[in-house]
Amino acid sequence: MTTTLQDCRALDAQDPLRALREQFVLPEGVIYLDGNSLGVLPRTAAARVAQAVTAEWGEGLIRSWNSAGWYSMPQRLGDKIGQLVGAQAGEVVATDSTSINLFKVLSAALSIARADAPQRRVIVSERSNFPTDLYIAEALCKERGLTLQLVEPEGIAAALTQDVAVLMLTHVNYRTGAMHDMAAVTQAAHAAGVLTVWDLAHSAGAVPVDLNGAQADFAIGCGYKYLNGGPGAPAFVWAHPRHADRFWQPLAGWWSHAAPFEFTPGYTPAPGISRYLCGTQPILSMTALECGLDAMLAAQPLGGMQALRKKSLALTDLFIALVEERCAGHGLALVTPREHAQRGSQVCLSRSEGAYAIVQALIARGVIGDFRAPDILRFGFTPLYVGFEEVWHAVEHLKQVMESGEWQRPEFNQKHAVT
Repeated sequence: MTTTLQDCRALDAQDPLRALREQFVLPEGVIYLDGNSLGVLPRTAAARVAQAVTAEWGEGLIRSWNSAGWYSMPQRLGDKIGQLVGAQAGEVVATDSTSINLFKVLSAALSIARADAPQRRVIVSERSNFPTDLYIAEALCKERGLTLQLVEPEGIAAALTQDVAVLMLTHVNYRTGAMHDMAAVTQAAHAAGVLTVWDLAHSAGAVPVDLNGAQADFAIGCGYKYLNGGPGAPAFVWAHPRHADRFWQPLAGWWSHAAPFEFTPGYTPAPGISRYLCGTQPILSMTALECGLDAMLAAQPLGGMQALRKKSLALTDLFIALVEERCAGHGLALVTPREHAQRGSQVCLSRSEGAYAIVQALIARGVIGDFRAPDILRFGFTPLYVGFEEVWHAVEHLKQVMESGEWQRPEFNQKHAVT
C-alpha cells in the first residue's frame, strides 16, 4: 500500500508528541536526521546559559558554587539521566566525556573481575563497536598485559569463556542501528562469570533502557546526541550499587574525594557513584545539558520513553518503506534490522559507490544525515522533533538525488574533516 504525503500529514496531526517539537530551535527549511550525532538546540538553552554567564558567573562569582547549585550539578543531572536509563536516584553522575568515563568503568570492572578470578585476562567486544571504545580497551590491555578479543555479534555468546573478565558492548551499534537485548546478553555474561560494560551513546533518550532491570554492571553514555546537551556536552556514568564502592576508579581527582574541601594529602574515595567524578566540572556545559534533559523529561507526562519509542519505530518503519518503494533500483541496501526489538532509533543504508557524496548532496538540499565509512548513509530519527511529513520529504529528496545523478557533482565528492 502506497503511503502518500497526505497520509504523513494525517499522522502528524494525530501525533500526541507533536507539541514537544516546540521546545527546540529548528532552522527553517532543514530536515534534521542527525540527532544521533548531535542533538538540536533546546529553546531554553541560550537564555539559560547566558544567565549562568552574566548572573551566576558575572555577579555571583565563586559564591555560585553554593548559591546557584553548581557544586551539585553532576548528581542533579545524573538523577535526571537516571530516569531515562532505568537507574535510581544517586546512581548516575554527569561528568567528563564518554571516552574518559569508559576508561574509569572498564578499569574498575577489570579490577573487580580479576580480584575474584585472576586467570580472567580478556576483554570481549564487537569488531564493529565504536572505535573510541576499542581504543580505550586496547590501551588498558597494553597497560595491564591483557587481551582484547573482537568478535562478530553472533559470536558473542561463544566467546564468553572462563578467560574473559569483561564484555564491553554498545547497546545500539553506531553504524547499523542494530540493538542488543541487554537483559539477555547480561544474563549470559553473568552465567559465564563475566561482568558487563554498556555504552549507551545511541540508546539514552532514544530507546527504553532499564539498567537495574537488566542487572547490568556498568554503563556510560554521552549527553550531546539524543539528550540534546550541545556539542561536547558532558557524558554520564553509572555503576550498579553492588559494585560502586568496591574499587577506586583510576582517575581519582579531588572531586571524587569524600571531603574535597578538607584538602587532605591522602585520597579517600567518595561513597557510591560520586567517586566516578574527577576534576572541577564544566558548569556552562552542564547548564546547557540540563536544558536538554528537561526537554527530554517533558515527554514523561505523555508516556515517556515508551511513547517516544512507539513514535521512533513508526518513523523508521515509514522511512524504510518509502525508500524501498520510491528509491528502488538505485543500489541502496538496508543495513538496519527490520525487527523492532533489534533496531535503535536510526536507519542506515549502504551503497557501494558514492555513499559519502549522496549524503553531501542531501545536506545541500537541507536534509541532514551523515556518512560512516566505508559505505553507510546514516539517518537518525529523534521523535521529540522529527515528524512524519519530514520523513516523506527526506525520501523525496533522496529519490531526486539518485534519479538525477546529482551526487556525482565534484563539490559533493570533496571529503570534509567531519563526515
